[in-house]
Amino acid sequence: MATIKEIAEKAGVSIATVSRVLNYDPKLSVGDETKKRIFEIAESLSYQKKATRKKLTRKIAFIHWVTEAEELTDLYYMGIRHGIEEQANQHHLHLLKYTIYELNDIPEDIDGILAVGRFSKKQIDQFKQLTQQIVLIDSDIEHDGCDAVLTDFKTVIRQAVDHLLAHDITKIGFIGGKETLQGTMDPIKDIREYYFHEYMKEKRLLDERLILLDHFNVDSGYDLMDQFLKRPSTNKTGFIAANDPLAIGALKAVNEAKIEIPDQISLVGINDISVSKYVYPALTSVRIEKELMGKTAVDLMMERLRDDRQICKKVYIDTTLIKRETT
Repeated sequence: MATIKEIAEKAGVSIATVSRVLNYDPKLSVGDETKKRIFEIAESLSYQKKATRKKLTRKIAFIHWVTEAEELTDLYYMGIRHGIEEQANQHHLHLLKYTIYELNDIPEDIDGILAVGRFSKKQIDQFKQLTQQIVLIDSDIEHDGCDAVLTDFKTVIRQAVDHLLAHDITKIGFIGGKETLQGTMDPIKDIREYYFHEYMKEKRLLDERLILLDHFNVDSGYDLMDQFLKRPSTNKTGFIAANDPLAIGALKAVNEAKIEIPDQISLVGINDISVSKYVYPALTSVRIEKELMGKTAVDLMMERLRDDRQICKKVYIDTTLIKRETT
C-alpha cells in the first residue's frame, strides 16, 4: 500500500505538502496542477488514509419519541428505528436508547444525538446543552441549528389529492388528529392537515366539514369514520388519512357498514406500513421510506463525527404513491 512519502517522491513535492493536499487543508497555497498531480498519483497507488481504516466506536444517544408499546401501534416508527440500528451497526456506533420521558438520564459524555419524532424548542435546546452533533428525524416543527431527515408532506398531500381527483372524486376529506408536545400546553396543528387545507383551498374544493380529527390511532380512525357514515349523502367521497393506522380504522368502519369501496368511499393512507397491503381491501398509501430515513440520519451523524462538518443539512426523502384496492 502506498505511503505519503512515495507519493511525495513521485510528485516532486514535500511530504508535508502531500499530507495537507490529501486532507484538503484550506490554508495551503498550492497550484491546482500540483493538487491534481498529487491526487492522481495517490489514486494510481491506491492510497488510503489511515483514519479510514479505524473502527470508531462512538456513544450516540438515540432518543425515540414513542415507547416500545406505542411503537407497536404505528409501525412507521419501528421502520425508522430498524434503519438507525442497522446503519449504526455498520459504522460501529454504540447506541444508548432513551424515550422522550428519559431526557434527563442522558449522560454528558455522549458524542451525538439521533432523535426520532417531534420535539419542542425547549427539548432541542436541552439536546444542544449536551452536544452540537444532533440529527433529528421526522421533526417537521423545530429543527433550526440541527441536521434533519424529513418528509416533504406538501408533496405527499398533493400526491394523494391528485390521485383521488384523477378518479373523478372531488368530495375529499381528511382524517387526522392533534398532538400536544411534552412540556407545552396547546396542541400543534399537524403539518399534513395544514397542507391538505392549503391545497384543497387552492383547488377550491375545501369542505371544512370533511376534516375529521381525533387521535392518530386505529380506534380514532374507526370512530371518526363511523360518525361520518351516519351523516346523509356520504356517497362518492374520498378521504386522506394522516397515517395508515387511522386509515385502517376507517376502513373497518366502512366494511362493517357494508359500503362499497372504492365505489362509494375511497381511502388513501400515508406511510405504507407493512400491514397496509394485507388489510381488506388493500390500502392505497403514500410510501415513506422509513428505514432509509433512519439510515440517512446515521450517515449524517457520521459526516459530523468523521469529517467534522459544521454546516447543518436538511435531507428530504422522496415518497411514492402505492395504488391498491381502496381507490
